[in-house]
Amino acid sequence: MTPSPHRAYLESLTLQPGILESLEAYLDLLGVWGRRTNLTGARTPGDRVRLLVAEVLPALPLLDPGPLLDVGSGNGSPGLVLSLFRPGEIATLLEPRSKRWAFLREACRVVGRTDITVLRQRHDEYRGAPAQNLTVRALAVPPDDLAALSLAGGRLLVFGGSPEASRAWAQEDDVELPQSRLHVFRRARFT
Repeated sequence: MTPSPHRAYLESLTLQPGILESLEAYLDLLGVWGRRTNLTGARTPGDRVRLLVAEVLPALPLLDPGPLLDVGSGNGSPGLVLSLFRPGEIATLLEPRSKRWAFLREACRVVGRTDITVLRQRHDEYRGAPAQNLTVRALAVPPDDLAALSLAGGRLLVFGGSPEASRAWAQEDDVELPQSRLHVFRRARFT
């Protein structure tokens, strides 16, 4: 078996063994699919680890206990990546584009997380249960348009961009990431 080109980069993050193998399998699959489908601008193994894994790790302690809903999941980061660190928590990935949806389903299978729900839907089509944690990356959706997806008091993590002001969400923090910024919001209990 050929060693993973992602292994050394992942080892530099000092991850727990089970998570390291899951992330390695996910990134290896992304590398293969990325040759056929535009899933990410990260073309090298080092770039994939840095942008898709290391960039989202600061969000882990910001997540509340409870379900996670990732809107516009695309290549699996941040939603799938964060879910790999939270094996007992419910996770749902929303992705309307068929090739990316197919990739996410295969990635969940490859990493052994068939408990993660992958839906081929836009955020405004989702009719499932609201989540305690919402994540969004590279998606131009106003935060107020996501309010119905969140439980009252829930958290919204927006990776990158400059979210507009919101009535439904109170901004809690901005976290500088190596490549971008993480905007952290708390859902108002009454809107």
